[in-house]
Amino acid sequence: MRGQPKPARRPRPATKDTTDHATPRATPELGATPELQGRLALRFMRAALREAKRAEAEGEVPVGAVVEHDGRVVGRAHNRPIGLSDPTAHAEVLALRRAGRKLGNYRLAGCTLYVTIEPCAMCAGAIVHARIKRVVYGTRDAKAGAAGSVLQVLSHPQLNHRVEVTAGFMEQECGELLRAFFRQRRKKERIDSMSD
Repeated sequence: MRGQPKPARRPRPATKDTTDHATPRATPELGATPELQGRLALRFMRAALREAKRAEAEGEVPVGAVVEHDGRVVGRAHNRPIGLSDPTAHAEVLALRRAGRKLGNYRLAGCTLYVTIEPCAMCAGAIVHARIKRVVYGTRDAKAGAAGSVLQVLSHPQLNHRVEVTAGFMEQECGELLRAFFRQRRKKERIDSMSD
């Protein structure tokens, strides 16, 4: 009826928007299509490649890693053993540490680690202890790979946690970055040895 005041609406409680608008949050568990899963995987591996290029710019072996949880990056890092004078400062270990701090837990169940090269034994051990669900890596490491190339740590039957592995994702780009780095290093060493 006209002239009568409408009943007051109850205000809605404020909600905090925690959505990362830059990254779609769809995951396989939430029903993402294979096409979307592929696009997300490309995005995360490209982020790992950007980290690897940062390592290269710092004079480190160009390896980068990204930890994904629920469609968001929760940890990213690049190799820093020289810069930090720390033999454990591999990209994977540093990314796991950051993800643990971000999520407030040393167990990273449900997370996927994207890394530009097959993890070594040290990194694979850290991945197993962190309970990472899946590892997606770029190029194989025929000298020290611990996801099947030299050792099989990530899915060893004696261990109490097994990690799903996707090998060779964006292998060409990841491998070429490393090959170019070592070609340049060998060239520099030859030049340095001739000038002595």
